[in-house]
Amino acid sequence: MSILSRRAVLFLGSASLLSACASTIPPLPAKMSDRPEDLTREQIVSTINAVRRANGAGPWTYNPALETAARAQARLMAGKDTLSHNLGTTLRQRVTEAGYVLAVGENVAKGYKTLPAAIEGWLGSQGHRNTLLSNRFTEFGLAFARTNSGKLYWALIAGGPFEAWVQA
Repeated sequence: MSILSRRAVLFLGSASLLSACASTIPPLPAKMSDRPEDLTREQIVSTINAVRRANGAGPWTYNPALETAARAQARLMAGKDTLSHNLGTTLRQRVTEAGYVLAVGENVAKGYKTLPAAIEGWLGSQGHRNTLLSNRFTEFGLAFARTNSGKLYWALIAGGPFEAWVQA
């Protein structure tokens, strides 16, 4: 294979990946506010499920216990101004304290000013994308928190039955 044809293959492959990434977030409702504080639960569920649907995944339901655990993580990250899955308490500890005992996965983000921007960041990271689009999870909770300077931290926790993770 010549260098020119290798370059052509790389260029076309990159272009197809970029075009696939560009189509993963569907248009948002015109009435959706840019301020996370103004988001309703219905808007959050609709936005997450629109992204899942656009990427071939089924809908999730909203779970208040997972929201409680996500809020604890978002507040912890904002309080310490540190992005991390583990800041002295594990994901399992947080969801158990919130009353959730099924399988879980977590996405965290910092600095994104809107939910669509946070989602776009998660879609750009393979591990976070896998969690967001997983058909093994059936429900989720989402929360954000601000630092004193206004920087946003986001946490999404997805959950579902352990049996979905057992390979036959």
